[in-house]
Amino acid sequence: MDILNTVLALIVTLGILVTIHEYGHFWVARRCGVKVLRFSVGFGKPLLRWRDRLDTEYVIAMIPLGGYVSMLDEREGDVDPSLLDQTFNRKPVLQRIAIVAAGPVVNLIFAVLVYWAMFVSGVEKVAPVIGSVTAESIAEHAGLSPGIEIVSVAGRDTRSWDDVNMALATYIGESAVVPLTARQGLSGAPQEYRLDLQSWQFNPETQSPLTAIGVRPFRPVYPAVIGQVLPEGAAYKAGLLAGDKVTAINDQPVSEWVQLVTIIRQHPGQLLEVEVDRAGQQLSLSMTPDHKDEANGVVGYVGAGVAAVKWPPEMLRQVRYGVFESMGQAVSKSWQMITLTLDSMWKMLKGVLSVKNLSGPITIAKVAGASAASGVEAFVGFLAYLSISLGILNLLPIPMLDGGHLLYYAVELLRGRPVSEKVQMVGLRLGMAILFSLMGVAIFNDLMRL
Repeated sequence: MDILNTVLALIVTLGILVTIHEYGHFWVARRCGVKVLRFSVGFGKPLLRWRDRLDTEYVIAMIPLGGYVSMLDEREGDVDPSLLDQTFNRKPVLQRIAIVAAGPVVNLIFAVLVYWAMFVSGVEKVAPVIGSVTAESIAEHAGLSPGIEIVSVAGRDTRSWDDVNMALATYIGESAVVPLTARQGLSGAPQEYRLDLQSWQFNPETQSPLTAIGVRPFRPVYPAVIGQVLPEGAAYKAGLLAGDKVTAINDQPVSEWVQLVTIIRQHPGQLLEVEVDRAGQQLSLSMTPDHKDEANGVVGYVGAGVAAVKWPPEMLRQVRYGVFESMGQAVSKSWQMITLTLDSMWKMLKGVLSVKNLSGPITIAKVAGASAASGVEAFVGFLAYLSISLGILNLLPIPMLDGGHLLYYAVELLRGRPVSEKVQMVGLRLGMAILFSLMGVAIFNDLMRL
């Protein structure tokens, strides 16, 4: 069921973004008088097709990992003389630039609209209150302590932990002293701190920027109460039910969920005697955790989840703006994501960030599934971020991508004549090599993460 939900989330996510991207090309092409032959979402065998009054064929195909808009073009076959004025290749270069740029630009506009809708409707965020600080860490040397709320990082307001992580992420690979403002409680006076990142040892593969500086967020105490039990897991076979409160394991008292998880992880394949309080009735159950390999060795797991707890009201922030103010916030949020993405790409080229951070369709599917399971707010936020990534990727000046075509048209605009077919063919082969190499690395990284 989890795999099915992940696949469905991937199909919905890519289906939305690909449709929006290709519709940008389609809409501008129609406005420029170009005849559109086919609008396809997906590749391969058509599952559904129909035509409109202008004889454009619409297709939903079997492989949902992309799409395309096919336009009338003399370079791709003979064209009826009566339709030559509707061919893409005969349109002025500025119109061709507009048609090609429309896809990625619409992806960026879509992200802005999604963020705008989120800010108008309001989103609930967890306040960035520090739960603990690692000894001898950058955070401890800066004077940060448990219980204080981070208000801003380098002048950027931080209403949530996402904001804090994003602000810190811009300094990955840099040696800098970053100003930070924090306060003790809602009524506390803001105080200034300075994070010295000159000795920052940050591994993006295993850490977030936050944990890398030695800060762990505040979390409410989760009692050792079972929230859900997966079918066929060790917990299910032992007879555990949702609502059961674990009180002891092998005569060792248990009160918090973290204690329960720690014991289970430490005993893969070993019989455990579990004491349970079920609606006031005391039960003793035998459970043998399954085992799985992790980076630090073999650990146990039983296929059970924790029961949800309510966050203290003072730890939650409702972020909501007016209709017009939300647009400014949405543009600002989108710009932050764009600059962070471009900065990350540049740091990969310089070798500051490892290419192991590249992700492919498997990781996208997993994140899409997890965000969809977390609710509408998480899913649409991921959708906006992925739309920005898709827009930026397509604008890169790599042949085969929209950005590669834009590069050719920019040269044509400057020179007054098109780039030769020979040069374009060489660029096409180079672009294919680059893209297939990147995709290979991304899929390899996905498999390693599994």
